[in-house]
Amino acid sequence: MRLKECFLTQRIDDQQIMVSTDNTVFKGIVKSNETAAFIIDTLKQDTSRDNIISAMLDAYDVDEETAAQGVDRILEQLREIDAIV
Repeated sequence: MRLKECFLTQRIDDQQIMVSTDNTVFKGIVKSNETAAFIIDTLKQDTSRDNIISAMLDAYDVDEETAAQGVDRILEQLREIDAIV
């Protein structure tokens, strides 16, 4: 899975902003905190849920269950706005 190319991101201060540049269902701006931005950045290349969780474990002081729950929550939100393929 990966982030659709029509979704562009930009980091502003401590937030990441994401917008769609195409005629997608989602019309708006996504503001992400550091953790969500990390997941979105990981999705800029083809990856899997397990690889994202592994990257989270390497980057943050978090247990696997907490990382998996966070990844699943963000992936579900991205699916809802049709941002990943």
